This record gives sequence, C-alpha cells and structure tokens, in this order.
Amino acid sequence: MEPGAAVATARRLAEEVLAPRAASVDAEQRWPAEGMAALLSELGGLVVPEECGGMGHGLLAVAQVGEVTGRACASTSICMGMHLVASAVISARATDHQRRHHLEPIAAGEHLTTLALSEPGTGGEFWLPRTRMEARGDRLLLTGEKSFVTNGGHADSYVLSTVAVGENELPGRFSCVLLDGDDPGATWGPPWTGMGMRGNDSRSLRLEEVSLPRTRLLGEEGAEIWYVFNIVTPYFLMAMAGTYLGVASAALEEARRHLLRRRHAHSGTTLAAQPLVQHRLGSMWARVERTRRLVYRAAAEADAGGPESLPALCSAKAEVAETAESVINDALTLTGGIGYSRDSPLHRHLRDARAAHVMAPLTDTLRVWTGRALLEQPLLGD
Repeated sequence: MEPGAAVATARRLAEEVLAPRAASVDAEQRWPAEGMAALLSELGGLVVPEECGGMGHGLLAVAQVGEVTGRACASTSICMGMHLVASAVISARATDHQRRHHLEPIAAGEHLTTLALSEPGTGGEFWLPRTRMEARGDRLLLTGEKSFVTNGGHADSYVLSTVAVGENELPGRFSCVLLDGDDPGATWGPPWTGMGMRGNDSRSLRLEEVSLPRTRLLGEEGAEIWYVFNIVTPYFLMAMAGTYLGVASAALEEARRHLLRRRHAHSGTTLAAQPLVQHRLGSMWARVERTRRLVYRAAAEADAGGPESLPALCSAKAEVAETAESVINDALTLTGGIGYSRDSPLHRHLRDARAAHVMAPLTDTLRVWTGRALLEQPLLGD
C-alpha cells in the first residue's frame, strides 16, 4: 500500500469508526476496542518490512496517519501509535523466530504490540530501566515494575527495557526483550485515571521472576540504548507529533465551523464577518500549518538519514505540544460559552492536548536536546 493510500485508509477509518466513538471513549474511560480492531486490520503492518508481509513505511507515514487518527480520537491514535513504535522496534533487528511469531502476525492485523519502558521513580528518563534481567541457562528471568503502559492488558506483546544483573555483568548493561501477553508472572495494576487521554488504558505492570526464552531478546544484550535513540525516540516523537497535530487541527476546524454558523441576533451579521475574528482564526491556521510542515519535514529528513533529523525530530514534538495547547485555547476564546461547555469537543481536546507536554521526552528536555544537537554536544551530557 502506497503512503497516500495508507493515509486515505486511515481517514476512512477515522471518519467511520473512530470519530463516532471518540466522545464515549473519553466519557466512559474505556479502551477503544472497535477503533483499534479496525486500524489493526488494515494498517497494523504499516511499519513492518515488506518481506514480513508489512507495508514497509517509515516515520512520515507514522506522522501522517497519526494526524488523521488524532483528529478523530486522540486516545485511539496514541494506542495505535504505540503499536507502530513497538512494531518498528521489533522490526529493526528481528530474528527469524521473531519475524514468524511477531512480525508476520502484526502485518496480518492479528497481533497488537506496544511499549513498556517507563518505570516508577525514573521520571522522564525512560532509557534508564531498573527492571532486572538475569540469565539462567537458556532462560531470561525478569523482575521489576513498569508504569504507564499504553494498551496495558490488551496487547499480545510488550517491548520491555531491562538491566542485566549477575556477578559477571557490567553495570548499566541495558537490553530490550519481548514479553507476550500470556506469559505467567506478569500482573497488571488498575487503569490509570487521567485528566485526558482517558481511553489509552495506561497501567502499571509488575514482573515477578517472569521466565522468557532467549528468543525473546531483541538484538544483542546491551543494545537497549541503541534501540531507544535510533528507533524508539524517532518513532515515538512522530507518533506523538502526528497525534497532537491532529488534535490541534480538530480544534481549529471546530472554531471555524462555529464562526461560520453563528449570527448576532440583533444585527443578523455572522461572526465570520468580524475582522478581529478573521485575524485570530488566520493566525491559528498559520500556527497549525507551519507546525505541520515542521513535523513532516522532520519525518522525511529522518527517513532519508539527513543531517538535520535529530534537531528537527526533537523540535517537532515540542512545537506540536505548544501549538496544540495555544490553538485550543484560542478556539475556546472564539467559541465562547458554547465551546467551554463540558459537551464541547474542545473540552476533550484541551485535556488530551495537555498530555503532549507530559509524555517523555518532556518539552523542556526536547528543547535542550535540540540545542545540544546543534552544538554537537551529547544528548545525555551533564
């Protein structure tokens, strides 16, 4: 499927399946089973290599699909985004076993995967896991706790980060492994209740000596940092940027429709005829459009391995977070009391958009990383 066809498919599913359920997903705080089933069926293999039956697309397609789905339902878009990021991680250095047991089912729309990297006590530094991985013969034993696992309890597999333990292990030897949803020893906590993004079913995961075969190791032992900064970070940033760009676009359109249909009762003139309103909406449109150009430019540059990909990727998610928040606030001003009501989509958009700053890497961290990249300094310097 060509990139344009994938985006067109996402748009159709967003209109037919995601958008009609977005309000109830938010209000009932339920995982979007219908939307995810539809997306997985037709776009689950978006980033899986073609030789595994997937579409073989990269970061630009992730951002474009994310914008379309984010415009309809941010919760569903994040759930799908995490599936795409985890799919890219598995694909990067997959063994024959992982291709057969994970990538081919993902490409067929029969397997949902997701990330499980964040942990209690590490803050936004998700690349520094404390979950312990101990080698015992041909098995790997995992003990620890993950937090904020999107699609928690619903996915068929989870990409986990770990640190090796043992007498002969070097400190800080971080690795990535695959946990299957039915592996014994994994226990899920209750759903996290948030201000926004209420449908992503983010949960904590406790691991009590979960025993995995070595075939679940992703890449080589000690390769977690490589995965985080070469695969996880770019795909995560584009999944987030696309989703929240969609939220900003939805708020802009909500304001535009409101202005077109509202009239002053005493004069009969439309709000759309007011110069101040025109100026405000025009500024909002420009803000969204220039952010879109940055996001797509960053994705295309990274797909091509360009020299400006790192600062562009970091800036894209940071800019989207600020754009979404400011555009929604302006939309609330333009729509007045109607937009401010609890039943207004803007109410949901504002709550959802605020999470863009919270999801690591944080906006401030991304600004620092952008500066470090431009000044040829290591991202994780003191």
